[in-house]
Amino acid sequence: MILVNTDYISGKNLEMLGLVKGSTIQSKNIGRDITQSFKTLVGGELGAYTEMMNDARALATKRMVGEAEALGADAIVNIRYASAAVMQGAAEVMAYGTAVKFV
Repeated sequence: MILVNTDYISGKNLEMLGLVKGSTIQSKNIGRDITQSFKTLVGGELGAYTEMMNDARALATKRMVGEAEALGADAIVNIRYASAAVMQGAAEVMAYGTAVKFV
């Protein structure tokens, strides 16, 4: 499966199959949340949240690819990611794009 954030793939003629998406809502446990809260007092990267968001993007991407494979797609073009806080310490990540087949 080819994944790109452009609306074309060089040298390929594409047939659009439709929108595909994947999403997840992730949170950290309360212990991690408290330790990360202390980190905001001194500054620096919030490693546990960076890891959480990386895991969420990977899972959302995997689910999007699963939808595309179910349609018989060869690639997904114009991939975008969106995220939103659902509640304190929890975030939704959505991956979406256009499933295409090579002609």
